[in-house]
Amino acid sequence: MTMDLGGWAILAVGLAAVGEDLARRQISNWTTGGAALAGWVWHGTQAGWSGLGDALLGTVIGFGVFLVFYLMGGMGGGDVKLMAGFGALLGSGPIWMAALLAALCGGVLAALVLALRRVRRWWWPAGAPAVWSESIPYAPAITAGVWLAVVGGA
Repeated sequence: MTMDLGGWAILAVGLAAVGEDLARRQISNWTTGGAALAGWVWHGTQAGWSGLGDALLGTVIGFGVFLVFYLMGGMGGGDVKLMAGFGALLGSGPIWMAALLAALCGGVLAALVLALRRVRRWWWPAGAPAVWSESIPYAPAITAGVWLAVVGGA
């Protein structure tokens, strides 16, 4: 895979989102909105109106797929907006594979966190530091899934 400007944008958005989610359990609208805007501009300048349309459709797909998880209480709104931003950057085709891989990475992350919580309860007395006691930051899983899709050529 060669890194074009779109690939660098995906990398920058992913790193920013992971940093924000780990530090504050929140992904800023500047990151997610910036990703969407960058994707629309990138695809629009590369392929004209059809490219812009593909980026807009990718945004809707990324948002719509993860909106279901948000409505079920499985993730926060920032995660949904992050996937929408990645949809704009990837376009309507690759976002499907990225969403699937992000969901799979999220499942692995959730299983690891649950296992760590169980080990913590078993080995440490009450009051030991919690391992993501209330929520699990999902941006690392989303970013990993998107990168697997990009590297895999989706």
